[in-house]
Parts: sequence; structure tokens; C-alpha cells
Amino acid sequence: MEVNKQYETAREAIAYIVANHYRQPSLSEIASAVGLSDSHFQRLFTEWVGSSPKQFLRYVTLNYAKYVIKAKLENTLFDVADEVGLSSSSRLHDMFVSIEGMTPNEYVNGGATLVISYSYWDTLFGKMVVASTAKGICHIAFVVDENDGLDRVRKDFKNATLIEEPKEMHQAVIAILNRQGDLPQVKLHLKGTPFQLKVWEALLQIPEGRLSTYGLLAEQLENPGASRAVGTAIGKNPIAVLIPCHRVIQQTGLLGGYMWGPEKKRLIVSWELTKAQD
Repeated sequence: MEVNKQYETAREAIAYIVANHYRQPSLSEIASAVGLSDSHFQRLFTEWVGSSPKQFLRYVTLNYAKYVIKAKLENTLFDVADEVGLSSSSRLHDMFVSIEGMTPNEYVNGGATLVISYSYWDTLFGKMVVASTAKGICHIAFVVDENDGLDRVRKDFKNATLIEEPKEMHQAVIAILNRQGDLPQVKLHLKGTPFQLKVWEALLQIPEGRLSTYGLLAEQLENPGASRAVGTAIGKNPIAVLIPCHRVIQQTGLLGGYMWGPEKKRLIVSWELTKAQD
């Protein structure tokens, strides 16, 4: 089975497990849902996800359910993470990410002096486009095909020169997302207001395998009345997954919105819960 198909099959299996965990589907049922034999599916899933289908189902059922249920009762979700045994020193990619804002000149001239390289990649979560300037990654987004995903880049950097060209820093991002070897350092070169940059930096402080809320982030920024503004800034996040806006949920425990849809958010959160147990 080609690599692209393996990615898609693993993604479909994760989505199926997340959507049906309350029924506790059997290995055969999940394998059938993605069109594979039990043994073939077991090998493929374990290779790409890093845990067996049974282990993944257990993590989703126990840990994810505890998050959602407990979040409705507690003031802080960080305490909940401790209670369900998630490590506070996970081998996170977040500590390897730093943000550098655009200069005022770059900001106001629409990127007239910038050359932006972009490339498309398959990941466990779906096809993504990664774009960068000479200073760092400026855009990561999920895409449907290779004609998709650059609208925001063109809007934010209307005067920049765009070139389809895979860069070493693009490969570093994909290595981080797919956990391939030692985690590299990645610098982000972002266009945003000072407040947006603060919110995006705060998102990087949410460890993998943990969740926060809009209200908690506002308090962290010493602006407890700014939950709505925090939500707006999160919605403007130009860096999918690497800046983990998917780790922010509603105070009620509901997942809340996500630019690429709630199914994608559930998939990423559930996958990260399993990795936090490694």
C-alpha cells in the first residue's frame, strides 16, 4: 500500500474510533470500516499511530471522556490532566518553536520584500500546505488538494513572491508532526497584531495531552475579561497544529469550533492524548 494511502487509512481509522468509541468497536469492525483484514490493519495502525487499535480505543474512552466530564465540574483543566496521569514533561514539540513577528515594514507593505516558498505534504491528520519566508514558517494549513490552502497567504502577503519549493524547514515541520526522529527547532515568522502574537505564544505553553479554555488563556494574559478577544485571535492562528489552537475548548467541556471542523479537532486531540502516555 502506497504511503499516501497508508496515511489516509490510519486517519480514517482514528476518526472512526473517536466517533464510535462509546460502542467499543472490535478490531474486526474497525478494520472492516477501512477495508482491510484484521492483521493488515493491526500492523498498519500500530506503525503509523504508535499504539495498537485496542490501546488507542482505551485511551480515547478513558482519558478523553474524563477530560470532557471533569471539565464541566472543575475550574482548571490542568488539574484534570494530573488526575488522569498525564505527564507535565511530555516530549513536546512546543518547546522547539519560537515566534518572530513581522517587522512594521513587512507588515504594512503586504510582504513586498518577501519570497514565500510553499510545499504540500501528507501527514497523519491529512494533507497540509507549509509555507515559509527566509526567516521561518509563516503558514501551515490543511488542504483538500494542491490547488487549495494558499488563499490566506495571498491575502496576508498580497505583494509577496510565491514559489512552490520544498524547504528544509518544511521537512522539519513534518518531522515534528509525524514524530520522526529527534525533534528539530522551528522558527515561525508571523504576521499578527501584538495581542494576536501574545495569544499564539500562550497557545504554545499548553502541553501536549492537556487542554485549556478561552477564559484560562485570558487570565494567563492578565486580561480575564478578554475571552472573546482571545477566541478571535485563536481563530486567526495561521499555523495549524504546530500552534495548538486545537487544545482550547469551551468552559462547558465541549470542544468548540475549529477552522478545519470538529472532526479534525477530535482526531488531533485524541491522538495527542495517546502520545502523552508514551
